Amino acid sequence: MKSSRSTEVASAEEQIYDRISELKAFDETKAGVKGLVDAGITKVPRIFFSPVDGFDKVSDPEKVEFCIPVIDLDGVEKDPVSRKNVKNKVRDASETWGFFQVINHGIPDSVLEEMLDGVRRFYELDTEVKKEWYTRDGSKTVVYNSNFDLYSAASANWRDTTYCNMAPNPPSSENLPKACRDILIEYSRQVRNLGLILFELLSEALNLNPNHLYDMDCAEGLAILYHYYPACPEPELTLGASKHADYDFLTVLLQDHIGGLQVLYQNQWVDIPPVPGALVVNIGDLLQLISNDKFKSSQHRVLANKAGPRVSVASFFTTGLVPLSKIYGPIKELLSEDNPPKYKETTVRDYSLHYNAKGIGGASALLDFRL
Repeated sequence: MKSSRSTEVASAEEQIYDRISELKAFDETKAGVKGLVDAGITKVPRIFFSPVDGFDKVSDPEKVEFCIPVIDLDGVEKDPVSRKNVKNKVRDASETWGFFQVINHGIPDSVLEEMLDGVRRFYELDTEVKKEWYTRDGSKTVVYNSNFDLYSAASANWRDTTYCNMAPNPPSSENLPKACRDILIEYSRQVRNLGLILFELLSEALNLNPNHLYDMDCAEGLAILYHYYPACPEPELTLGASKHADYDFLTVLLQDHIGGLQVLYQNQWVDIPPVPGALVVNIGDLLQLISNDKFKSSQHRVLANKAGPRVSVASFFTTGLVPLSKIYGPIKELLSEDNPPKYKETTVRDYSLHYNAKGIGGASALLDFRL
């Protein structure tokens, strides 16, 4: 006769086994979350159930202190007075929020709209066509799947993602999905130009030479991640993206009109509302590391919703899994007797591998690199 303890263990093992089986069954369809919705699902499968994160309080959007900064970049390259004002706003936002939005950033609205349309075209392809790109091999140029951390995260997220490495080794156009190939190349070119401006401003905000972060190769790599969040029948049970910080130096996000992105600020979830023509910018873990905590890589999440599909495009400035030998640690010019280094040195690849293995939804991967 089994003891109650052994019965509990068996029950727990059975639940774990069931979860792994369900994860594999979902993964093997190669159809992602969109495939579930296309099949007419009316209940959210339990692999997507999100645990409570302890920060369920949502801020009052009417309070100005809970409004994410919107920074106007108009004149920043020509007018020294404008540039100084913008630099100060970038510094304040990077130190407190880790997030801000930019307008008059130089990328035409037509390019932004076509990029979002290209994402929709890709995900609305027939499943059999999209399967060509479905993989869990992170070293490939194009990686389409649902949940990069499907087998390690506490819960699956209600989204599908495609990851394209656009720099430092740009792919040939025939190696990109035809549905969004041309706009992916054009958008990448334009977002890289914006990234150079942002890294100059961030360098100046750290009281460094404008080219400092660029000369450190922070802008050498660019990965474009385009996400598709299908309409969810029970959005209260899951998340579009669990709480996480980004592993890169800097992220530039293009989001559509639906909303759902939130940043954790003063232990409250604050909405980052879509602003027509704006781009969301956030500090990544590696920039927090090299700035020695001067800049903040903030936790953020995306809510699931019934209004979908929501689409977004995240541009990650990082060399990711490219095997480069450059070592990153706290910038020497920022250190002093009163401000010693707070982080171990690492390569971008090693940090990326650690982050990917850890998955999202838990504690920040950056904590594991603190001295």
